[in-house]
Amino acid sequence: MDLGIKGRRAIVCASSRGLGRACAVALAEAGCAVTINGRDAARLAEAAAEIRAATGAEVFAVAGDLDDPAVREALIAACPDADILVNNNGGPPPTAFAELTREKILAGLEANMLTPIALIQRLLPGMVARRFGRIVNITSSSVRAPLPGLDASSGARAALTAFVAATARANVRRNVTINSIQPGAFDTDRIRVTLARAAANGEDAATARARREASIPAGRFGRPEEFGALCAFLASASAGYITGQNLLIDGGAFPGAF
Repeated sequence: MDLGIKGRRAIVCASSRGLGRACAVALAEAGCAVTINGRDAARLAEAAAEIRAATGAEVFAVAGDLDDPAVREALIAACPDADILVNNNGGPPPTAFAELTREKILAGLEANMLTPIALIQRLLPGMVARRFGRIVNITSSSVRAPLPGLDASSGARAALTAFVAATARANVRRNVTINSIQPGAFDTDRIRVTLARAAANGEDAATARARREASIPAGRFGRPEEFGALCAFLASASAGYITGQNLLIDGGAFPGAF
């Protein structure tokens, strides 16, 4: 399927691995020039080389933590005329509600709300002027169904979702859309770390994985490329009538009709 975005320029945050990388690959396959980002400079450079080799696309890399304003400026300088922005960032580590401090809550807000908003504010005017823009915020299924221990992450991502809802509707007439994707359990490094923790608590990783997958109606974890394909479609020329939406991709785990 031709997504109609060949030659477009994309920024994909936190994309040296996992779901962010899957989005970068899918956009590169669709013909976009992609600027990727990650905290580990060596891993990021390796990812950039691999995406170039696999897709033939232009791939630029900007290393650093996006919570640092200087890193955000470097990312925008590398791709000032981005047509597509995929916001992604690591969330706070699981923390019991009673152990959450003001500092931990503010760190969650910085990473999962304020940083994406800062990038949107910088890039949105150019998208409006060019009358094409696609902004995809990677949030979490825990926005829809919050989980104990993820309060800071869920709260910040839910706040981002609400914060941009009006802007999404205000700019769709100019062919600029803002949507979010809410991932459930995907077969990434993050889930493997979670399973390793289960092993440390007395349950081996294979048993923990089987138990977790059995709880999902699809009977398996999601594949990162499935997530990337959804992101690429939301960024496509054909998705201009979709805005302000929060798309859940979780293999049917959320037990609701809406």
